[in-house]
Amino acid sequence: MNSSALVQGVKNQSRHAKWELIQNISLSFPTHHPQGLAYVGEYIFLSSVEVLEPPLNVFDPVNSTPGRGVGHMFVLDLDGKLLKDIIIGIGDMYHPGGIDFDGTNVWVPVGEYRPAANSVMLSIDPKTFVVTERFRVKDSIGWAVSDGESGIVYGGNWGSREFYTWGHDGAERAHWCNPSSFIDYQDSQYVGNGLVICSGIAVLAQPTGSIGYELGGIAVVDFVNCRIIHEMPIQLFSLAGHVLTRNPFALTCDLDYLYLHVAPDDGFDLNGTELLTYRAKYAEKYGDVPEFHEAI
Repeated sequence: MNSSALVQGVKNQSRHAKWELIQNISLSFPTHHPQGLAYVGEYIFLSSVEVLEPPLNVFDPVNSTPGRGVGHMFVLDLDGKLLKDIIIGIGDMYHPGGIDFDGTNVWVPVGEYRPAANSVMLSIDPKTFVVTERFRVKDSIGWAVSDGESGIVYGGNWGSREFYTWGHDGAERAHWCNPSSFIDYQDSQYVGNGLVICSGIAVLAQPTGSIGYELGGIAVVDFVNCRIIHEMPIQLFSLAGHVLTRNPFALTCDLDYLYLHVAPDDGFDLNGTELLTYRAKYAEKYGDVPEFHEAI
């Protein structure tokens, strides 16, 4: 994949992008609460958390409890068939986050299900499926990507309010606050030169007091210069009512189209978890009238 073309493809898009649904794959196994998505050759990697006992008082640092759960890394074929279920996590660190493939390994943080807690960074060999602990972090890391050439790992904590840069040995090299409060990044993809494409969600209050509105979005984050260089909202929803960038996300492109691969729904939602692929014209410029599309 041409990483510079992928970045430019994202920067060409706006809130008026015309996304077209071109593939819908229903997953026929218990997917629980999916978190991260990565395409690795003939495999699809999908991280997920199975909650056995919900954590309590999550945002109270004094009275919060870790709950209990199981972290999963599902390995699928390109038709969505489950090939392997790799159990990941250690003790209270059972919540996998967003994932990425660096050309050699799939990287995944697994943390406690509460902010400002603890996480372990893992890598998984996509040929042998061997899981290796890389390092631990005294924070709840929500996603991580690796630059396989430089040995640098980038990540964001709970809600991506703070960003980190580590060496492969876990030595912290940078730590900075997210200058944007547009959305909370949930899954990300490294595209070279210190650039990371992030996707996520913000749940916004509505005047009626009903359930919050899910605002989705995609951003390009420059970890070298500590800035956000592009952001755009996503205004498409699954049949279960979740915005497309709620959690798992991956991007690909060709000369004509940018492809958005997502899995926004949980296993217990309407129709269960579906892998959805949308496309938008790579370089088309759009007018002022947005178009809305629902998954069908």
